[in-house]
Amino acid sequence: MPINKRLPSCLKALFINCSLGSCFNKSALSIALAMSAGYVQAQDIDFDIPAQSLSSALQSFGQQANLQVLYRPENVDGKRSSAIQGKRTSSQALTELLRGTGATPRIEGNTATISFGDTSSLELDSITIQGSQLGTTTEGTGSYTTGTTAAATALPLSIRETPQSVSVITRQRMDDQNMRTVGDVLANAAGIATPQLDSERITFTSRGFSIADIQYDGTSTYYKSNYSAGESELDTVIYDRVEVVRGATGLLTGAGEPSASINLVRKRADSKVFRGEAQVSAGTWDNYRSTLDLSGPLSADGAIRGRLVGAYQDKKAFFDRYSRENQTLYGVLDFDLTEATTLSVGASYHKSDAEGLTYGGVPLWYSDGSKTDYGRSFTVAPKWNMEEIEVRNVFVNLDHHFDNDWKAELRLMHSRSEVDNARLFMWGVPDVNTNLVSLTPSRARFPGHREQDSLDARVSGPFQLFGRTHEAVVGFSRFDHEYKFYRVGTSTPWSSPLDVDDFGHAPEPVWNYATTTLSERNHTRQNAGYTAVRLSLADPLKLILGGRFTRYDREGAGWASSGQYAYKDQKFIPYAGLVYDLNQTYSLYASYTSIFNFQDLRDRSGKWLDPVEGDAYETGIKGEFLDKRLNASLAVFKIVQDNLGQADTGYLVPGTTTEAYRATSGATSKGVEFELSGALTDNWNAFFFATHYSAKDAKDKDFNTQLPREMVRLFTTYRLPGDWNQLTVGGGANWQSRIYYEGVGPQKQRQEQSDYLLASLMARYDFTPEISGQLNVNNLFDKKYQTAVNWYGQGIWGAPRNLLASLTYKF
Repeated sequence: MPINKRLPSCLKALFINCSLGSCFNKSALSIALAMSAGYVQAQDIDFDIPAQSLSSALQSFGQQANLQVLYRPENVDGKRSSAIQGKRTSSQALTELLRGTGATPRIEGNTATISFGDTSSLELDSITIQGSQLGTTTEGTGSYTTGTTAAATALPLSIRETPQSVSVITRQRMDDQNMRTVGDVLANAAGIATPQLDSERITFTSRGFSIADIQYDGTSTYYKSNYSAGESELDTVIYDRVEVVRGATGLLTGAGEPSASINLVRKRADSKVFRGEAQVSAGTWDNYRSTLDLSGPLSADGAIRGRLVGAYQDKKAFFDRYSRENQTLYGVLDFDLTEATTLSVGASYHKSDAEGLTYGGVPLWYSDGSKTDYGRSFTVAPKWNMEEIEVRNVFVNLDHHFDNDWKAELRLMHSRSEVDNARLFMWGVPDVNTNLVSLTPSRARFPGHREQDSLDARVSGPFQLFGRTHEAVVGFSRFDHEYKFYRVGTSTPWSSPLDVDDFGHAPEPVWNYATTTLSERNHTRQNAGYTAVRLSLADPLKLILGGRFTRYDREGAGWASSGQYAYKDQKFIPYAGLVYDLNQTYSLYASYTSIFNFQDLRDRSGKWLDPVEGDAYETGIKGEFLDKRLNASLAVFKIVQDNLGQADTGYLVPGTTTEAYRATSGATSKGVEFELSGALTDNWNAFFFATHYSAKDAKDKDFNTQLPREMVRLFTTYRLPGDWNQLTVGGGANWQSRIYYEGVGPQKQRQEQSDYLLASLMARYDFTPEISGQLNVNNLFDKKYQTAVNWYGQGIWGAPRNLLASLTYKF
């Protein structure tokens, strides 16, 4: 059907689904926002469209003019538009909007067609129409939500269609809040708590449990905070979005973690015209950063495209003697091998050097049990406390679309992290009269590496059964993960006792590599097959059934080769989800999956704890509003686990300084979550999340009390109308309830942090369509708070009030 033929009114608010296959089809189109038919072309409309990317501007135009806007996506990719304000006819506004782009607009009835001299008649055949203008990629959309995600089930579904809690931190929100690192993103993500072991090592938790699965483009890697390799400091400049699936995720990760999985989705080389973005920024405590992002075609027809992204950061901190230098480089090549086949090959490199970092924190008590009162800038860490990290990642992605709408995907990845650090860790507390600390601190180096090879292959698509269309995915995954860390001692004796104020100036010892012993090693191999089917039982009712059969092969050892283990196991992890559409806005859902997870914990006798087993349930209601640009969800969950490791307060693993754990039966976490994310109006983006849960064992005793039971997170931005449309303002607040840890003071006192709120503000001004400046203020009210409570009873302070200013140039 020719594109200039008026579409039926029942299609007036629908959009063309530009999947990979259809994007490569020469007849592929994009239909931007259209609210209704019956438009009168000569009518004056009060337009308010800011300077932005041309694709976003055309979407705003379609909304405000109540027109369907039809164009080829590759023709507007990388182009910018000028601002349009004031009363104009739609024809006048569209002509002005397209000035300098080489485009020719034509308006007939309720449809605006934009051609670039490439065709006189565009066809709609072979195009699938769906009800969302947002796709999976979030870059360039200006949105706080996404159209589809496969993070939970491996099937590309909208958030409303997914029977589990899924949150997406988009590129726009990362930019608005100036989230520079993965740690920044997760500290502001829905349902994620981020307690710190010290200045560098951050633990990620959700619903009362640790998160051990971090994915890259859907490929899982194992994360262990005490042997981290700079994951929290990874620069977000290379990512399009971060997807968080809360609850057990055994269908895709294999381990069945009951907390959440985190998926870092990298940017692609998707531009067929040259474009770039450069940014410089400066902030409190000599925090300087610069980035460059270049992408474009490498062949005349755009079938080969490339992208190069780099970032450099040099920063200090609010506490003494600290500095960190980060370097990030990312490159990717995308090849259209055929109209249906795309190959993506890429690599990333991250290097980080830090000095004066803390291991642990500062003493909170004197020897008589009275409280210390150190300022936030005080630290016991000397400048020779250091950490050097290099992370290399290479990946290959291959996608093929079949004529029957099935899709085949292959993901290969190799990653290796090299780590070396030197540390002083202070034990004990200062004497109340002399300020002396009598216990000898730990002084050691912990060099090591982590390496992983991963493969994931899957096919997915629709099939017909009993007169209805259903969907299925079948896949195989494999990973081989190994980490090995050593401990290097010193030949320099410690002069004890030492005044606590002098720890930060203690000289670096002579490292004695002859004392090198194994700190910990682990080698895990996993082979798994998984499948899921989405059955259309009726128009409003969809049932997802699936499972993953996984075989594990693990061997390793703990401190100084103690506690060696080697075992194999295999498990089937079932998954079930049901979604019922109440109407075009709301859906009810329920899901279930089982839990099976190894845990690298030992008890007071040195024995390794058995794997965790259990079940996870979730039910709730989801809604899509404002033409699917706003998502909301209300979820109730329950997680039941046996053999869950809990701190055995007062006991260490024999022969080590590692805290011992005990197995807990009947550990139950249950609670409720609410999330809202997306656009409230054309100019107003918002994110809101709130949760409350309880976590108790079979004896009704609270566990993991170091994690907050309640959290509220809010962030919003608003672009002013009229003459002030170049200004965007915003702000947010993160609140969490109290946390505590029993029996860690000198008289077995409880370490506690009361509930607290952190507020933030932002403002961005578009000087021109290409140049913008932004200011972010964090911890607006300068709240003093501990970022964590822990088994060693030391305080780790959160950052005081700080500012960050950025200047961005897009070309």
